[in-house]
Amino acid sequence: MKDSRLDLLARGLVRYSTAVKKGEKVLIELFDAPEEMGVALIGAVRAAGGVPFLNAYNAKLQRELMVGATEEQYKFQAAVELKRMQGVQAYIAIRGANNIFESSDVPSDRMKLAMKIMRPVLDHRVKKTKWVVLRWPTSAMAQQAMMSTEAFEDFYFKVCTLDYAKLVPGMKALKTLMDKTDKVHLKGPGLDLRFSIKGIGSVVCGGLRNIPDGEVFSCPVRNSVEGEIAFNTPTVYQGTSFDNVKLKFSKGKIIEATANNTKRLNQILDSDEGARYIGEFSLGFNPHILQPMRDILFDEKIAGSFHFTPGQAYEEADNGNRSQVHWDMVYIQRKDYGGGEVWFDGKLIRKDGIFVGGPWTALNPDKILQKK
Repeated sequence: MKDSRLDLLARGLVRYSTAVKKGEKVLIELFDAPEEMGVALIGAVRAAGGVPFLNAYNAKLQRELMVGATEEQYKFQAAVELKRMQGVQAYIAIRGANNIFESSDVPSDRMKLAMKIMRPVLDHRVKKTKWVVLRWPTSAMAQQAMMSTEAFEDFYFKVCTLDYAKLVPGMKALKTLMDKTDKVHLKGPGLDLRFSIKGIGSVVCGGLRNIPDGEVFSCPVRNSVEGEIAFNTPTVYQGTSFDNVKLKFSKGKIIEATANNTKRLNQILDSDEGARYIGEFSLGFNPHILQPMRDILFDEKIAGSFHFTPGQAYEEADNGNRSQVHWDMVYIQRKDYGGGEVWFDGKLIRKDGIFVGGPWTALNPDKILQKK
């Protein structure tokens, strides 16, 4: 029996997120995602007048390639994939994960090599195509979220087919505020951070790049971050799970980093010079996402959260930091997580996860979910 939710999701990705036009070439990539979703996307692209292309990947096979990765292998692969990416106008990726730790035993030097050599492909896709990336609901993700498979699928489609256009007025108001902000002060249990975002600018994210979505991001001036943060959500990076990550900053640099796996944490932060500086600061506000599930595309959009990101800065909100690392770490400031405050230039903007004091309050859950 055909699931109409697949067609609804595919239509949103093609018509809204990537706005495919007649004659445009669209690369669809499926990572451990079902054939039915690929069929729905191919049909949606054709219905929009586009030309679909498809690649399908398997996590076990990708792990096997990376375990023995050589520079020659990845240089050839990067050249092929870059040429293909340069030939398309839009990119849609559906990323499933039957085991989020599938690559956890890939040697760190092999992982580092692959990420470094493949970087130009990612850079071209981000800078030169209309793109959107989303997860696929699997039983493994349901377990991460501590939900039944059926309940998680219902949650997934509710989140991913949210009317993201409703976020636009509040996001624009928040962007206007962030664009003119200098000093930021973040407070909460284990949290006392100060930094500047002066002159950096900000970017709204309302369903055009990542699904699920719901954030406005900026970036600290590179050397401005001072203070410390004890993140209250778990995180997974390069196939390794981390809990209780604590970072201490001086002149923008992470000078102290601990976690349940402190050694591996510092190995990643020592990947290059830029990995110990912050490349993104973002406020999340998706009303359907309330709890972390060790999947960053969901966790970074948690209502009442922010994420603070060691590593590469986005060129749209750039502090000049460059790194092969881009690691979104999430802190939730809602009351049920201990509360917290966001201050811009001495003005309280969000308290205990609820926006206050201006038109950006349209991003609060009760406003977004309010029926017309």
